[in-house]
Amino acid sequence: QVQLAESGGGLVQAGGSLRLSCTASGRSLNTYAVGWFRQAPGKERELVAAITWSGYTTNYADSVKGRFAISRDNAKNTVYLQMNSLKPEDTGVYYCAAGRRSYGPLLKPPYEADSWGQGTQVTVSS
Repeated sequence: QVQLAESGGGLVQAGGSLRLSCTASGRSLNTYAVGWFRQAPGKERELVAAITWSGYTTNYADSVKGRFAISRDNAKNTVYLQMNSLKPEDTGVYYCAAGRRSYGPLLKPPYEADSWGQGTQVTVSS
């Protein structure tokens, strides 16, 4: 089973940028679709962005389209989430998850995945 670790979170002012990394260990991430999710206090976990194992297909929540970009470097066993023009409403704990089955279950609740990371906090101040 693949283990995932997120990094890159922190405190940033509105309008700033962060790049999150999701690094896998235990096995190759090459055959996994990967999603980034976030959960704000008192809210349900939501999909932010997802990418197929090949990287050819990506999906984004409407609220982040044009501001966030998901990418992967299979040689480094890592998936990235570049977040630009951050807003206070982007605040939350960001998780990555990897699914080896079809891509669809990763895109909608209950967000079926084989592995989840522990999360990294992103706080955007106004």
